[in-house]
Amino acid sequence: MDKNMQGKIVKGISGFYYVHVAGSGIYECKAKGIFRNQKIKPLVGDNVTIAVLDEEQMLGNIEEILPRENALIRPAVANIDQALVIFAAAKPKPNFNLLDRFLIMMEYQKVPVTICFNKCDLLTGEELHAFSDVYEQCGYPVVYTSAREQRGIDVLLERLEGKVTSVAGPSGVGKSSLINCLQPERQMETGAISRKIERGRHTTRHSEIIPIKEQTYIMDTPGFSTLDIPGLEKEDLWWYYPEFEEYEPNCRFKGCSHIGEPDCGVKEAVEAGKISRLRYENYRQLYQELKEQKKY
Repeated sequence: MDKNMQGKIVKGISGFYYVHVAGSGIYECKAKGIFRNQKIKPLVGDNVTIAVLDEEQMLGNIEEILPRENALIRPAVANIDQALVIFAAAKPKPNFNLLDRFLIMMEYQKVPVTICFNKCDLLTGEELHAFSDVYEQCGYPVVYTSAREQRGIDVLLERLEGKVTSVAGPSGVGKSSLINCLQPERQMETGAISRKIERGRHTTRHSEIIPIKEQTYIMDTPGFSTLDIPGLEKEDLWWYYPEFEEYEPNCRFKGCSHIGEPDCGVKEAVEAGKISRLRYENYRQLYQELKEQKKY
């Protein structure tokens, strides 16, 4: 008789779903046809009930997708508690325009974000504070780490504890090294997950969840480079800059774009140093991009 268990989908590729069951390991599963009929696709991060078909081979069927807390557009994942975006403090120099794009995507999807600047050993404390001054002012927690020197790892682990965290960042920032630092030494289950998932036909680059400890997961997601949010209009962009909200009521015109209008509360706040000029210039650039996008 089939045995039912609950677990979390940690990777999905080519119709196979890898389900992590705490204390048991990873089961390779197929989804029942009923999901296709209902036009429901299992997502990485879904909590599911599986029927175990072969305990020795660790094979099963997904029987039920449990209710989702949320489902993101990009990356296409479910039940994310927060996002961690990793940039290097130096080498390469952080691309703040790219960082702002990511923050807008997460604001749009109502996912809290923690910003991590890795390679903090390459800069002075004063230089690092210049980063946190910009982003903490907007309400984003900032963590500094050095994977090479194992600095800041405990602080980062505290922010991840008991949550499912989507981790993203451009290449060259030490993301993989940092993820390795977060995994407890010789965690056999994690090693087994990697071996089972990476073998044979299932090696395509997709979102993947890594268990750090019980009820604490990180999800390594493919990179991001464009502001691709279906339905985002240029007029709505300012909503995703939390620091604009306080000054928007001071604008003379209703529906102010905060670009060319006179008596604009946001622009006045930029001039007064209350809003980061760096952030505002990124806003102007992204506004222009949205304005120029072709409408189909």
